[in-house]
Amino acid sequence: MLIDQDVLPSLARGCAILSAGGGGSPKIGLLAALQAVADHGPVRLVSPDELPDDHVIMPLGMVGAPTVSIEKISNGDEGRWVREAVEQVTGRPVAAIMPSEIGGSNGCEPVSWAARLGLPLLDGDGMGRAFPLMPQVAMEIAGISPAPCVMVDERHNVLVTYPTNGHWLEKVCRSTAIAFGGRATSSEYLMTVAEAKRGAVLGSVSKAIEIGRTLQNATGDPVDELLEHVSGYRLLEGKISDVERATTGGFARGSVVVSGLRQDGGRLLRLELQNENLVALEDGAVRACVPDIITVLDTQTADAIPTELLRYGQRVTVVAFPCDPVWRTEAGLALAGPRAFDYDLDYRPVEELLGTPT
Repeated sequence: MLIDQDVLPSLARGCAILSAGGGGSPKIGLLAALQAVADHGPVRLVSPDELPDDHVIMPLGMVGAPTVSIEKISNGDEGRWVREAVEQVTGRPVAAIMPSEIGGSNGCEPVSWAARLGLPLLDGDGMGRAFPLMPQVAMEIAGISPAPCVMVDERHNVLVTYPTNGHWLEKVCRSTAIAFGGRATSSEYLMTVAEAKRGAVLGSVSKAIEIGRTLQNATGDPVDELLEHVSGYRLLEGKISDVERATTGGFARGSVVVSGLRQDGGRLLRLELQNENLVALEDGAVRACVPDIITVLDTQTADAIPTELLRYGQRVTVVAFPCDPVWRTEAGLALAGPRAFDYDLDYRPVEELLGTPT
């Protein structure tokens, strides 16, 4: 597949749905990708089977609070600067770029960098969604080293670190992103194609495109058609009645309350946020929780609303659907389950909590 100006809007809509509210506003990444593709031509989307096993895959994405990215946009050359540093420290050429996460702007922006560099984009990512912490990737579960890590900002400051594990990757890089002004571009968990075959969430770029096309081609209620496509659930339709959100420690943290429609008898749904929507609670009961995907949609269009753009009075529909199976393993839940975010609750799959989709 070639990712061109016709495909990119569908990719952006799909990335927004998969983001669970995080990853940055896809509109910004979409604009950057559209401009890069117009200037340099479309990007080839490849599977690992199309590349030699010993070639290098460079995951690439933005780190920091999504709220900062609304006003502090990229330079455009960050991908080139990261690639130059990666090739310098490893002594090996980069064969393809892979989104670090498929969610939000982080699913779109790598298309821009790939177009500018003339590299293909691997059909995969590290999460199958968006997560707030850097080591919350499938490569960490697969035992792939996060080192070396290359971080740059829009001023061409470059930092190369060799964290000993994912914990130190997060500590060092989060503080660096804050020092850079709240956001940075980084590559970590460099891997070969052979390692990507066992360590990445494959097929996620094409999955995002398919979700976007489902919305684009919807002939009935777009929310219904989306939920049928992703085997998802409506948690509540209503109006945002309260928003508490602050940017602190390199994250957007807070909570949102959605008040149900009058016919729902005054139901209230509370969403807990840390860049992404992590837990949905109703009357103290868990309706869905991380690592399953909780997304807030515009009720009319079914377009996803990032957590940093949630506002009082918006008419929304909150949905949830299953995550990639890697996150339902013991290692996946230890890394990105509710207890990894200090919630005192055990994970239960959304289909167990809510039953079979109808």
